[in-house]
Amino acid sequence: MNPWFETVAEAQRRAKKRLPKSVYGALIAGSERGQTIEENQQAFTELGFAPHAAGPIGDRDQSTTVLGQQLSMPVMISPTGVQAVHPDGEVAVARAAAARGIAMGLSSFASKPIEEVIAANPSTFFQLYWCGSKDEIAQRMERAEAAGAVGLILTLDWSFSHGRDWGSPVIPEKLDLRAMVRFAPQTIIKPRWLSTYLKSGRIPDLTAPNMVIGDGAAPGFFGAYGEWMGTPAPDWDDVRWICEQWKGPVMLKGVMRVDDALCAVDSGVAAISVSNHGGNNLDGTPAAIRALPVVADAVGSQIDVVLDGGIRRGSDVVKAVALGARAVMIGRAYLWGLAANGQAGVENVLDILRGGIDSALLGLRKTSVLELDRSDLVVPEGFERALGIPARPVDLPVRPVSEAGVSG
Repeated sequence: MNPWFETVAEAQRRAKKRLPKSVYGALIAGSERGQTIEENQQAFTELGFAPHAAGPIGDRDQSTTVLGQQLSMPVMISPTGVQAVHPDGEVAVARAAAARGIAMGLSSFASKPIEEVIAANPSTFFQLYWCGSKDEIAQRMERAEAAGAVGLILTLDWSFSHGRDWGSPVIPEKLDLRAMVRFAPQTIIKPRWLSTYLKSGRIPDLTAPNMVIGDGAAPGFFGAYGEWMGTPAPDWDDVRWICEQWKGPVMLKGVMRVDDALCAVDSGVAAISVSNHGGNNLDGTPAAIRALPVVADAVGSQIDVVLDGGIRRGSDVVKAVALGARAVMIGRAYLWGLAANGQAGVENVLDILRGGIDSALLGLRKTSVLELDRSDLVVPEGFERALGIPARPVDLPVRPVSEAGVSG
């Protein structure tokens, strides 16, 4: 089989064919009836383009910046948990991102330590959960700073919904002999995935090395997850404390409401990610792209706004930028590429997105992603979801259409 694939959908098909059922199920995830995970993608199909018949068709510049980091295109790697799809995990993803000139987001629950990932891609943001005591959180930030992380991604949105109508994947606490015997029927029928690990001399790592405190051993994924679930939820003063402790820029991930976006600005964050946790959070939450325009109007002139959720094509990226995002973050798309063909598969996904962005810019007769605005789209009536508009009137910035597409 030709290792190259032409769409993210094909990468997903290959990932499903290659991965054990439980591993693939963990990538699909979602919650409850899966309404939000489907909405994240479906909403993009409601947005159309308004192409020009004539105009400049020279070189098209996709470069932009987010939190001071230069990106070759408006795409970033979203932090995702333990990546058992490939033995090189987040290091392979970091190398692919560096090769394509974009920034990497590394999860607290990643399978590779932050030091290894930053060595592969210096433009790495460390994603932090509000987990444990303030002293423990501060120690994790100090480690990330010492490793050279260029920024912090603070993730607070979560509802801990466990039920899925299609069934949740069975994932072991650790891969001991008992677990290996139990999962052998799944892995034996997936020889290509199994041989990749056998050749590497490693087994899937289900620990969270970036959650280590001091000289302790890396906790198991479920142990770290349980500590997170048991930590009292933070408030806006805690967000402000994070921003004060971290010496660089902070992005708050998981914002879907205007009032939260305004509070985030007041708390000192330098960017927000409009996101519903990829549909893994509170099912029934609207698609992130529906909340983006109003949130970007409210705070996009003060901080960077990015969109995370449902990106599968370069045209999706262009639609998000035209609605006010500085860039987008991708999750499942690159994980499917990683599963399909390792680092080269992730690079393949990024090349697909780059090609789609270029094609859309050509059709819209734009020479730069910075020129995109809402006049380039056909937005149906009622598409936007204005969540959390404060009861008290708020002076939202009024921008002409020609300036509405780019924040910051």
